[in-house]
Amino acid sequence: MPAFKITKRSVEALQAGERPFIAFDSDLAGFGVRVMPSGVMSYIVEYRPHGGGRSVAKRRITIGKVGTLTPEQARKAAADMLAQVRLGADPAADKASQRQAATVAELVEAFRAEHVEGKLKASSGRSYRAGLDALKAAHGSLKAEALTRGQVAALHLKMRESPYAANRALATWSKMFAWGMKRSLIRKGENPAREIDRYREDKRERFLTTEELARLGDALREAETIGLVYQVDESKPKAKHAPKAENRRVKLDPFAVAAIRLLILTGARLREVLDAQWSQVDLERGILFLEDSKTGRKPVYLSAAAQEVLAALPRIEGNRFIIAGHGPRKKQEAEKGGKGSQADAPQGSPRADLKKPWAAVCRAAGLDGVRLHDLRHSFASFGAGASLGLPIIGKLLGHTQAATTARYAHLDADPLRRAVDTIGSTIVAAMDGRKGGEVVPMKKAAK
Repeated sequence: MPAFKITKRSVEALQAGERPFIAFDSDLAGFGVRVMPSGVMSYIVEYRPHGGGRSVAKRRITIGKVGTLTPEQARKAAADMLAQVRLGADPAADKASQRQAATVAELVEAFRAEHVEGKLKASSGRSYRAGLDALKAAHGSLKAEALTRGQVAALHLKMRESPYAANRALATWSKMFAWGMKRSLIRKGENPAREIDRYREDKRERFLTTEELARLGDALREAETIGLVYQVDESKPKAKHAPKAENRRVKLDPFAVAAIRLLILTGARLREVLDAQWSQVDLERGILFLEDSKTGRKPVYLSAAAQEVLAALPRIEGNRFIIAGHGPRKKQEAEKGGKGSQADAPQGSPRADLKKPWAAVCRAAGLDGVRLHDLRHSFASFGAGASLGLPIIGKLLGHTQAATTARYAHLDADPLRRAVDTIGSTIVAAMDGRKGGEVVPMKKAAK
């Protein structure tokens, strides 16, 4: 079919035949209309890749259907595409590559398998998985390269009720896209998770006071001697069979009590204490050498009080862990939050957690809203208050960066308090008209 000027009227005049055909435009070489026997018509561009010569076959790419685009819109798109070809681009190859590109779900699974499961510690992996699952659920079927910053920002906005989790998820997405580009799973370009404002995070730093520590100590002693009072839901049918109120006490597992004492006496993290093994203890030097921690190999320095806690703990045959996990416990004991507060653990395993024992201790001590991690903060706060110096405190806590320890700088108040007291007393003395002490010249030493 001879070339003709593609306009709205000329396209409407085209008639479908028994076989598909293309009517090319007389003004823009390569621009045409493909007509199918069904009558469906589409604007197309046909070209040879730049520099290929006649030995390279022509390539064809569909711009859009007639009716969804006007001839003017299609002509402009075709002209832009042909200009890109002259500059060395290959739109047809790019489109084929885009069809084969990874979806968000595929990129998530690849990142999870190679990076999260393969290189991260279990605690870090849990945070990563939460963010990855959220992104996959929202945009899993979308091509990863097609995900926009606006879509990522909208998902981040949906998570605003939990700002800390939302920010961790955003950091995970950004890292995943950077990783995907580095691994050539997606084309290098703009990272859609970058340049999105994070939510403000109110750092929660709870430090136990001396009076609160005293109540904690009382509760722990009560827990391992006469037992802690536990609550019974009087509305339940079996409540009438429960012991009298004055007899509702249960002793906590000695390993749980020891773990709580070690947390406050060492400033160690929860899993560092629960996963510690007897073989890592060097009582002669007063150090617990951890093979692995959040920051890698780490020594935990043991005070005399911490060593006493270890010395009082029995060693369970066949269990290498200091805070040994339980065997089977009675269900009613578990519900009380005492000995059975942990799910059944296999022989030779550490205690899984301290949630129920800690909740029971907090109730007895009147410590509302205190987390186990706050014991670590309290350890550091007492060190800062004693003017031990942030570098020393950082070493004890196992911080790898000084900025992490700097949060306790405001607690190092003793030197400043002494200084301000000295200045204040001098100023008050001057204002009251009191003279300073009499200066007595020193006698010269005899020759």
